[in-house]
Amino acid sequence: MPDTIGEKGGPAALGPVPQNVQPFLDVLGEELTLRVLIELGGAELYIPATPRGRGRLEAIVGPELTAELARADWLPGRIPIANSWLVNVLHRTKGLPVSEIARILRTTDKTVRSHLKAGAGRDDGAQPSLF
Repeated sequence: MPDTIGEKGGPAALGPVPQNVQPFLDVLGEELTLRVLIELGGAELYIPATPRGRGRLEAIVGPELTAELARADWLPGRIPIANSWLVNVLHRTKGLPVSEIARILRTTDKTVRSHLKAGAGRDDGAQPSLF
């Protein structure tokens, strides 16, 4: 399994990034954003201006990046779930099988396949159009 998202597919393989995920991606980078979304997605977001080592977000990303997130211009009120985007990123760039993605996201393989099918029609430049 690649260590970074970009190893297999490059930045274009991320596809269109949801607007509520973009601030996390800008500050944390690809790997930490994935980890935060998977571990904390759906949780209410409160980031103190001066982290004190008590929060789960800080435990994952460290005090410096937590402080940088606190200074970000726009953050959603909750950490995004972004399952559809996560499914596509984990499958296309990490090469994870459907069953593994389902276990990571605590959902069914059927749901993962439906996200992949919905994302298959997007035009991300990965495959040239025949028309």
